[in-house]
Amino acid sequence: MKQLVILSGKGGTGKTSVAAAFAHLAAECDPPVTAVLADADVDAANLELVLSPRPLETHEFIGGSVAAIDPELCEGCGRCYEVCRFDAVLPPASGIGAYTVDPIACEGCAACVYQCPEQAIAMAPQVAGSWFRSDSRYGALFHAALKPAQENSGKLVTLVKQQARLLALDEGYGAMIVDGPPGIGCPVISAVSGADLALIVAEPTAAGIHDLSRVVQTTAHFRVPLIVCINKADIYPAGTQQIEAYCRESGLEMAGHIPFDPFVTDAMVQGEPITAYRPDSPAAVALRALWERVAARLNEREP
Repeated sequence: MKQLVILSGKGGTGKTSVAAAFAHLAAECDPPVTAVLADADVDAANLELVLSPRPLETHEFIGGSVAAIDPELCEGCGRCYEVCRFDAVLPPASGIGAYTVDPIACEGCAACVYQCPEQAIAMAPQVAGSWFRSDSRYGALFHAALKPAQENSGKLVTLVKQQARLLALDEGYGAMIVDGPPGIGCPVISAVSGADLALIVAEPTAAGIHDLSRVVQTTAHFRVPLIVCINKADIYPAGTQQIEAYCRESGLEMAGHIPFDPFVTDAMVQGEPITAYRPDSPAAVALRALWERVAARLNEREP
C-alpha cells in the first residue's frame, strides 16, 4: 500500500482540488487503483465538500483535559488561583465562594489539582472535535472536524491517518491519498509521517518560492521523496519561472503545471472534481497528466 500526501506552504493553493481529482482518476483509471482517502487538514476540512461522502461512523476526539472545580468541595482558599500560570482560575465575583476555571484558558497542567488542599479539583476530559469514516463515490474517506479554538490538531491528524491506514491494510487497498494541511507545523509533520511520496502544490505568487521552500525543508528533514507542481501556472509567468529555477537549482522534480481554469470553481460549487465535471477542460487535462506521473513515481517506490 503506497501513501501519497499532498502539501502546500500556505492555504488556498489548490491542494483539495488536486486531491479530489486524484481520487476520481484513481477510481476511473484502467486498471483502477483502489485508494482510501484521508483529509488531514482537520482545521479546515474541505475534501468532503467535493466528494459528498455518506457518513458511516462518527467518533469523538478527546484532545486533552481541563481542570474542573467542584463548588460543593471548594473552600475558597484561593490556592489554585495563586499557582495557575495561565490565569485560567477565576475568583468568585463577590470575593466569597467557590473558584471557577475558564476551560479555554486552561492548559491542562494540573498544577491546581495537586495544590488543592480539599481535593476539590479534577481533570475532566475535553471533547476537542470529531472524526468520521465515510463512504464517498470514489472510496472510503476518513475526515475530521476540530472545534473552534481547540488545539492538538496534530494528534487528530495522526488519528485520521491511522484509521485510514488500518482500513487500507485490512482490505487490501493499493494506495492512500492524503489531503494534507498547509504550512509546516505539527499537523503537517503528522501528515508527512510514513508517506512514500509528497506532492507539493506551489503557486506563482510573490511569496511562492518562500512558501515552497518551507515545505521542501520539512519533507527533506523526514526523508520523504517529493515532487512539485505549480497551480494556476499561467497567471504570473515570471513567478512560475522563478519556481522552476528554484526547483532546478534544488534538484527537485517538476511534475506538472496546472493552468488557471474557471471551470474548477464551477466544479467545486457542484461538488465534483474538475476531472469528472469537465474532463476536457485545461485543468482536468493537466491533472490527468499529473496523476499519471505521480502514479508512476509511487510504483517506483519499494513497498
